[in-house]
Amino acid sequence: MDLDPGLAALRPLGGFFVLRTGARTAQEPYGPLPTLAQAYGGWPEDVRPDPLAFRVRKVATALRVPETRVAASVAHQGLAARLWSVALACAVLYGHVPDLDGRLLHWDPDGSAPDDLWLSGVRPLPGDAATVAATVLHGHLEPLAAALRARYRLASGLLRGNAASALAGAARELDGWARRHGRADAAARARSLTAALLGHPLLEGAGTLTGTAFRRRSCCLYYRVPHAGVCGDCCFPRPPRSSPRAASG
Repeated sequence: MDLDPGLAALRPLGGFFVLRTGARTAQEPYGPLPTLAQAYGGWPEDVRPDPLAFRVRKVATALRVPETRVAASVAHQGLAARLWSVALACAVLYGHVPDLDGRLLHWDPDGSAPDDLWLSGVRPLPGDAATVAATVLHGHLEPLAAALRARYRLASGLLRGNAASALAGAARELDGWARRHGRADAAARARSLTAALLGHPLLEGAGTLTGTAFRRRSCCLYYRVPHAGVCGDCCFPRPPRSSPRAASG
């Protein structure tokens, strides 16, 4: 099935899967929406606020967490989940993915969760695992991770675990939707693509996938949010008492 300009097949999935497309006329309170390419490092130095720093501060305020590293990790995983959800669902339901070039994909850092993304034009690409990896991993998660490592000293293992966890979570949601709607073909395709993507060198070793259940080998630090526990796929069975740096590798 060809990609349609509005990516209508994603709408029934809701939440993290829906992607707004086409012309945008409304003025945003934040100002002109930055592209993700700008957020990763191309934002003009004389323009404030910086979109990535703005988002991390917003997450820190919402979670009431004093540690910026924790907010940066949560922000990273939220954006990774959006990117994986869109790409994976399009690959499964359409057999193609839209070109999610960071210069075409706009982001509202002041939006609520899930992250508000807008694609300025829909250009189809193949829906195979290699293209999905190139689109999401190389096109977005590598430059995003580099920016977060430089600014917030997040460990590479933590960021790799976040990326793998976000992929597994998107696949689990897509698999559940497909099964509820009698789409065994879509569920099988989602599982196959996810297994292939988790075997990519940038994600390999980040965790273990059993069916649709994933167990990561690192911790995202969410347990350090006040009154929070560990995530369902965390490497820890209970919140650790050790230094947070021990959980970030």
